[in-house]
Amino acid sequence: MLSFFGERQRNCDSVSRRSFLQLGAMGVGGLTLADLLRLEAKAGAKASKKSVINIILSGGPSHLDTFDLKPNAPSEIRGEFRPISTNVSGFEIAEHMPKLATLADKFSVVRSITGMNDEHTNSQSDSGWSANSLQSIGGRPSLGAVMSKTWGPAQITPHGAAPTFVDLTNGVTRPGFLGQVHAAFSPDGVGRQNLTLNNQVTLKRLDDRKALLSGLNSVRQGTDSHGMMNALDSFTDRAVNLITSGEVAKALDLKHEDPRTVAKYGIDKDQQNQRMILARRLIQAGTRCVTFSWGGWDTHQNNFGHLKMQLPNLDPGLSALIEDLDAHGMLDDTIILMSGEFGRTPRINGTAGRDHWARSAFFYMAGGGFRHGQAIGSTNRLGEVAHDRPVHFQNVFATVYKQLGIDPDAITLIDPNGRPQYLVDDRKVINELV
Repeated sequence: MLSFFGERQRNCDSVSRRSFLQLGAMGVGGLTLADLLRLEAKAGAKASKKSVINIILSGGPSHLDTFDLKPNAPSEIRGEFRPISTNVSGFEIAEHMPKLATLADKFSVVRSITGMNDEHTNSQSDSGWSANSLQSIGGRPSLGAVMSKTWGPAQITPHGAAPTFVDLTNGVTRPGFLGQVHAAFSPDGVGRQNLTLNNQVTLKRLDDRKALLSGLNSVRQGTDSHGMMNALDSFTDRAVNLITSGEVAKALDLKHEDPRTVAKYGIDKDQQNQRMILARRLIQAGTRCVTFSWGGWDTHQNNFGHLKMQLPNLDPGLSALIEDLDAHGMLDDTIILMSGEFGRTPRINGTAGRDHWARSAFFYMAGGGFRHGQAIGSTNRLGEVAHDRPVHFQNVFATVYKQLGIDPDAITLIDPNGRPQYLVDDRKVINELV
């Protein structure tokens, strides 16, 4: 059993990590970027080539009106939408996602998700756990935080370094008991400023400071027989390279993207689709997990009116992301996940809405080298419960971890009380995908 030790701090949500890239300043918990790069080396786990884009549909989308339609059910169940065929025989999805229908061979939908809780948090889509699990010690770490812990907080690329984990909608994820070192970098206003060199620090001044540091280190290198000082120099160089290379800052600036590519994402209709293309650009720059929320899906009233506005906007953004990754040769190495907090009630309520329904839901997966073009499992004729091939939502995370090269049967994380915690309890892999 391989274990990684977490930070011993109980309150993990009160400190923002967005400023951890400040060059020459102290970051979260007194850590500089160079310190974080040292932690990367100390982690000792080899990263696979795979990366993750995790799209969280906050509020809980209706499974019956997206990927698990019931056209033969009574009208008070089936609702207004009709299924359409995809490019995979027998695989149907909602009529308001025609672009995705042409790409069904590149994604799969688990229609028989079980084990979810009725809770308005992103935790289940973010970590595979209820928000209540280990809440007293900070909660369970998100997928991205686990990747940061096992692979290191920063990734080294040919052009410099990139944060392992980025949250494009500040606060949608949490590091849990692993602590703020492994929280997502949030590229908000302050975060973006920290990705570029301070106007008062020119490259020449930076070189002078590096030369001074090198000179001081050379004095100590004379008594260093193990090469540790050379290692310290390399960590400092990596930290400087992240800022001076500007690769991550460029990834967050769509001015560097082909306007024709940007147009395909439908950003003119919905600005949220910027997150789709930024996710691709960040993965391309070396980030390994990008998480963001999209839309609001708590449709207790006017369910169909809301979905008629949202699904036609989500459709081009997600479709463009899949096609864009494929065109760049990145789709097989990028796992796209999309899920919500739970499903919605099969029976439509008195205000044309659907209420919370944790007994069934869907989980969407694309890319990542999985076997796609399939709907896994099914619900009963009214969409109430899993009927064929029930899949616990933790099985999705176990499958993703396995695909990333992070063995959920072998790796545990040590919580602040010194206890080993498995990444998920239900570690069965979804065999249809691998």
